[in-house]
Amino acid sequence: MNQQDILAPKDWSFPIPIAYGAGRLSEIGQKCSSLGISYPLIVTDRGSQDLPFIRELQNLLSTSGLRSGLFCEISPNPRDDEIGAGREFYKTKGHDAIIAIGGGSAMDGGKSICLTANNEISLWDFEFEKPTPQIPIDQRFPKLITIPTTAGTGAETESTAMVTDVAKGMKFCIWHPDLKPSLALLDPELTRGLPPHLTAWTGADAMTHAIEAYLVPGFEPLCDGLALESLALISQWLPVAVREPDNMAARSAMLVGSCLAGISFLKGLGLVHAISHMIGAEYNTQHGLTNAIILPVVLRFNTPGMDNKVKRMSDAMGLDDSSTKTFNLAVEKILNEIKIPTSLSAIGVPIDCAERIARKAMQDSAATTNPRLASLDELRELTEQAIKKAR
Repeated sequence: MNQQDILAPKDWSFPIPIAYGAGRLSEIGQKCSSLGISYPLIVTDRGSQDLPFIRELQNLLSTSGLRSGLFCEISPNPRDDEIGAGREFYKTKGHDAIIAIGGGSAMDGGKSICLTANNEISLWDFEFEKPTPQIPIDQRFPKLITIPTTAGTGAETESTAMVTDVAKGMKFCIWHPDLKPSLALLDPELTRGLPPHLTAWTGADAMTHAIEAYLVPGFEPLCDGLALESLALISQWLPVAVREPDNMAARSAMLVGSCLAGISFLKGLGLVHAISHMIGAEYNTQHGLTNAIILPVVLRFNTPGMDNKVKRMSDAMGLDDSSTKTFNLAVEKILNEIKIPTSLSAIGVPIDCAERIARKAMQDSAATTNPRLASLDELRELTEQAIKKAR
């Protein structure tokens, strides 16, 4: 792909309005005004609250004559009590919109607050498997702008969010079909300062999204096309972005690849996420890193007999050999190149949790769309493999 094409600013309208290109954050005041936003609440995570992009965003809004507030009490794995606190903050201060900026936790936190900010509906009534709540006309969701600062989660175009139920020690997906971001602003300059290890972890997260989404059964050509294009971009540019942090073509391609992967998994995900969600809920591990470690284990379980899909993924990655073994090894080679640990035990996950994690993972919505049905025993074995030696 031509690097000049990658670097050229673009405005896209699918699946929501997207402003893409280096330096586009400078337009945030104008974008807010055009949406009728006058007092947005900026939502980010605790780790991002002191980073330069927060001050830059606040200054840009102020220069445009707009007031803003800041809520940053969001954990790496957002909790239901934090969303409740954010909801009260929004209401008490009289905000009229939310700008979610940061990585996946900031996206999930901002979207979750948005779901509950203008109504009295319980957060868990928005759980994905439950009947969709009816939203009165006078309680419509606030306007939402999403600004990802990592090329990983791809959470910027939809309302879906993962939140930890503290009482249950489990993660659940919440959403509402009527909540759509009014704008996703993709500025690769915001990812330039990401350290190599976070570039690797978040980038591997995006690669996992693309692969798992594509392997989900069913005729979903829009999602499948986006997943393959995402995989083509990520497999080429992720090692470059880790190795050359200031390479703007790599940063730009990764941000787009992440976005495409995030759209593609509206189709569903798989056992990597089912296991990872529950490990993150219990041990507060970084989500992308956890996914990356588990991915090879689940690929070895899923890909046998999926020759046609493996061939198309191999073609997207530019592999000469489209065998299942070669594809799986190519994925592992990328993980090795970007220095992903080879086991969950290396990030503090103990072997004695495998049975418990497997039981919880069986209840995750991502387990239901995995291409191969897994028993509890098989899920426990996969979890144990990932803890001991994933690759």
